[in-house]
Amino acid sequence: MEVYLIRHTTPAIEKGICYGQVEVDLNEDLFARELENIRTKIPLSFDAVFSSSLNRCTRLAKELSEDYIADKRLQELSFGLWENKRWNNLPTEELNLWMDDYVNVCVPGGESYVQLSERINSFLNEVLAKDYKTISIITHAGCMRSFLAGLLGLPLENTFRIQLNYGSVIRAEFDKDDRLNKLFSLHA
Repeated sequence: MEVYLIRHTTPAIEKGICYGQVEVDLNEDLFARELENIRTKIPLSFDAVFSSSLNRCTRLAKELSEDYIADKRLQELSFGLWENKRWNNLPTEELNLWMDDYVNVCVPGGESYVQLSERINSFLNEVLAKDYKTISIITHAGCMRSFLAGLLGLPLENTFRIQLNYGSVIRAEFDKDDRLNKLFSLHA
């Protein structure tokens, strides 16, 4: 099976704002160009297109397939009470506690990176059990990093070393036993 992990295109949100599962519009000035760049890296069609249910992903999914499948497990980390607030305005004590162990500590009213990883792994195991040849998964940077951690056996705390720009595409090839065979980062 070939799996194309695709990060959504550039959002229209001011830098310095904490956002995970809050709905965010896309940057319309960049969308068409980023979409065409993504199309140069992927097949013309897929057996299935899966997407985070957040609109910054479903907008891209609609461009790739009329019958994409939205799945809440593909949503970005829930930042709970921090959603849509400026990072520099968050309570220092709460932020420091989370920053010291963002893998295990839950954001107030949100989730931990371990929890995100558990739902991502649940989704991936379910998809790999199907008989698809080529699929795409349109999601977020945190989710893609979690996928890669599981596929490569990386500790979650090391995944933020992986650079994923908006519109990034990574292709993973799996053998008949659903083991990772090859991994490619696709550049235009």
